[in-house]
Amino acid sequence: MKSQQKETCIFETRFGRITALKENGVIKAKSIRYAHSKRYQKPVQAEPSLTDIISPDKTPVCPQKLSPLVEKMIGVTHVEEFEADESTQYLSITCPDNRAENEKLPVVVWIHGGSHEIGCGDLSTADPAEWVKEQHIIVVTVSYRLGIFGFLGGNEKRPPNLGLFDIIEALKWIKLYISDFGGDSDNITLLGQSSGGDAIAHLMISEGVEGLFQRVIIQSAPLGLRHKRQKMSEEFLKKTEFLKDEVDALKMMDDYGRFVPSVIKYGLKAAMPFGTQYGFPPLCKEQESIEKWRENAKKYDVLIGLNNDETAFYLKTSEALNKYFGKGIGRIILDKTVEKSTTFIYGDPAKKFAENHAEGGGNVYLFRIYSKLNNNHIGAPHCIDLPLIFGNESAWKTSEMLRDIPWNRIHENGKRLRGLWAEFARTGKISDESERPEILEIRKI
Repeated sequence: MKSQQKETCIFETRFGRITALKENGVIKAKSIRYAHSKRYQKPVQAEPSLTDIISPDKTPVCPQKLSPLVEKMIGVTHVEEFEADESTQYLSITCPDNRAENEKLPVVVWIHGGSHEIGCGDLSTADPAEWVKEQHIIVVTVSYRLGIFGFLGGNEKRPPNLGLFDIIEALKWIKLYISDFGGDSDNITLLGQSSGGDAIAHLMISEGVEGLFQRVIIQSAPLGLRHKRQKMSEEFLKKTEFLKDEVDALKMMDDYGRFVPSVIKYGLKAAMPFGTQYGFPPLCKEQESIEKWRENAKKYDVLIGLNNDETAFYLKTSEALNKYFGKGIGRIILDKTVEKSTTFIYGDPAKKFAENHAEGGGNVYLFRIYSKLNNNHIGAPHCIDLPLIFGNESAWKTSEMLRDIPWNRIHENGKRLRGLWAEFARTGKISDESERPEILEIRKI
């Protein structure tokens, strides 16, 4: 199918006159600045513009170090299309182009993953166009500060949780202005995968979010790594203190990696050295978090879950591990390691989170995604949910993760999954009559 020619259109909004592009059944308003920030300072809401708002030529992205493993998993990221920006508070809005006048559509806000260290709201692998067209919803993708700029701190000069504060500012912007794009400002669902899901779970117990969202979809959040991170964060902060005034942000990216905490010293949580930090605004103390989630349970509908073999890609594509564990009894040991690490980091914490939410009187569903393919030794690894939710075959064609999976299988199961997730975003429920993908198990807690 030939793509339609791009057509410029204008949104006349209270925030300003915003230029967007119409193509293939959707309208995209890209890279709208929702806030500004200076290094290690809280974001300040962007003021309405008196001039036309036009998206920049290159997509702004928080300075970051590219991960060879993630590139292998996801595929080509087209880094030449992005430009580093420390103040990376931008959002993009994708709407169907056939919305009826005065129609209010459910809004899904995508919070990307990447270990709180890498990623961007506008990666092509998370282009929501297919989902928006199919389900007649609006999807807003959010970029925010990451890594050393957004998720490491511990004092007045370098406060922690700035990435969370960025997302909160984005949600305030969306609450104020999304109705100008046809969205229902009282029906906002946060969708996050991996560290994006971790961020969303913590937004549920953050100060300053009252009324900003009604539902959450948390996919593959590494909640098992959230505990007792204080000493690790303090050490990482102290060792990177010399970088705080470095003018060249890209040089900072080259330098901080030498001081990443040791997994041997701090255990598995050091595999995600950046993260949300308890005991600093906008979060409570760690020991108060369970009760806080329970107290807030009635405020939010929750859909939470994981993929069955979360750690499989990391472990089973490792040349070093395959040298010793690729065959025979070694393969069995590797399979068990995948099972146990998936359970510890993702499975048990998701189940406990769901049960705690239900105990607080909240509406919650727990899901698990499987592979079901006999010849796919990797199974359903971390990130397999992304092509299911977003589709976009061309963006995933170089993904090593999908090498043994026919795209028509991704598309068929993905379309059904997109339908379920959109139903949840509209109503907070998944009905018994819903057509379920064969790869999905889901139950109400």
